[in-house]
Amino acid sequence: MIDLSSPSNLLAKDWIDTIRTEAVGAEKHARLTKKQLNLIYDQGWFKILIPSAYGGKQLTLPEVIAIEEALAYADGSLGWVVTLCAGAGWFGGFMESSLAANLLSGDHVCLAGSGALKGTAEITAGGYLINGKWPYASGTPEASSFTANCIVTESGKPVKEENGNDKVIAVVLLKNEVVVTEEWNSFGMRATGSHAYEVKDLNINTDRAFDITQAPVVQSPLYYFPFHQLAEATLAVNMTGMAVHFMELCGKMLDEKNNTDNTGAVNREALNDKYNMLLQKLNVARQKLFYAVDMSWQVCMANKEISPSLLYKISAASFTAVHVVRDCVNTLFPYCGLKAADKDSEINRVWRDIHTAGQHAMLAGDGN
Repeated sequence: MIDLSSPSNLLAKDWIDTIRTEAVGAEKHARLTKKQLNLIYDQGWFKILIPSAYGGKQLTLPEVIAIEEALAYADGSLGWVVTLCAGAGWFGGFMESSLAANLLSGDHVCLAGSGALKGTAEITAGGYLINGKWPYASGTPEASSFTANCIVTESGKPVKEENGNDKVIAVVLLKNEVVVTEEWNSFGMRATGSHAYEVKDLNINTDRAFDITQAPVVQSPLYYFPFHQLAEATLAVNMTGMAVHFMELCGKMLDEKNNTDNTGAVNREALNDKYNMLLQKLNVARQKLFYAVDMSWQVCMANKEISPSLLYKISAASFTAVHVVRDCVNTLFPYCGLKAADKDSEINRVWRDIHTAGQHAMLAGDGN
């Protein structure tokens, strides 16, 4: 079993020190720093979901979410970029094998993408004509290639599936084929570089398209695991990782106030009890999420089919964890003082990152 006592147990101390020391400059320049990226490449964190056949690490899903939580604990922006770009690497299990081998086998592979359905793929004699503009692609400055969702069209009209829905495909776009527009201007997660990218009248062959609703090309439980729950869990652990960081910083600030503030304006004992209660609540939520993922993973390894009830447990545990994170942060932040309101303080950056990441569409529901 993975040690959940602290995400820091999965990372060397010097890694955490490097990530956090560089985080100030990363936020200032709105992208990860060279030292942060070198660490990511050295440890292969962008490749944790890429098939081993193409040079990836192809870790188990429980291992993946543990690493991603730990990286988000070290720094929200870095953890988020690794999670989103590693998640795009998971698509390698569905790509045409020779294309995947070419795209994913390098040392500095980083796939960025957007789940938004903002493009069209017009059927041509040899493939598709791609047009579209996709927002919020985390890791855009580091991307070696991009993935994008498109509605398939023929003669300008959407092609329909048997159920009447528009036919949708995902496509691979090379770095030199896209135009990046720097539109990311959020008050948190500044270093994720979550910009937009665009293509106009780009002809691609059919082998550049893939469909994750079909059977994977790479026969491994990792690529049979449902993408929706994989995405929910990986995003949720980014929130819990940042929350553990916040709770550590908050705890130190409350200790300082206990030792220096004798005004009696706040019942210190009651506040400490509230802090400890919320910390326990956070750790219980983390445990339930990891347990739900582990249960489903064991079933997936055994027979590839996971029951709807088990998948629901992941969804419910993910959203519960996110709500607990918000409860912890929103309850305790007002007690942290003016230092926490300083935008250059570490706790303020973590607070902003949590509230920005929490706006992701997959984290906005209630798990039902």
